[in-house]
Amino acid sequence: MDSLDARLLLLLTDSPRLNVLECARRLGVARGTVQARLDRLTEQGILGGFPPELNLAAMGYGLTAFAVLEIAQGQRTSVSEALDAIEQVCEVHATTGQGDLFVRMVARDHDDLQRVIDAVVSVPGVRRTSTSLALSTPVPPRVRPLLERLAYETNSR
Repeated sequence: MDSLDARLLLLLTDSPRLNVLECARRLGVARGTVQARLDRLTEQGILGGFPPELNLAAMGYGLTAFAVLEIAQGQRTSVSEALDAIEQVCEVHATTGQGDLFVRMVARDHDDLQRVIDAVVSVPGVRRTSTSLALSTPVPPRVRPLLERLAYETNSR
């Protein structure tokens, strides 16, 4: 990935609805250059798509919780598949340390969260959970600082 790739991704991070022609205009390169780079970034797995940024609280899911799950040995795949079937489970990460899986889930209210937690703990292979509620999100999910660093480091070489 070079400086132009990073600048292109920064542009799309800020304005994901821009078309290829407008990206080319803003970057000062040919339309074909932008298209070729988008194709390459997609093929390399760097660019996975353009999902909209959704405000889950505004959609009625005002509670975010994180659970650390300890699971039975050899059950990561089956537990992960079962968690994937629970609509309010937003992310699952296999981890090292105290637990085996780190789960982010959302809920409409405390009763709804209890229902989601009950669904998680009833998954065969889940041995123990520890759940924490998020009170706020001082640093939301982001990639901009990484792209800025890549753009800057590549330019300074």
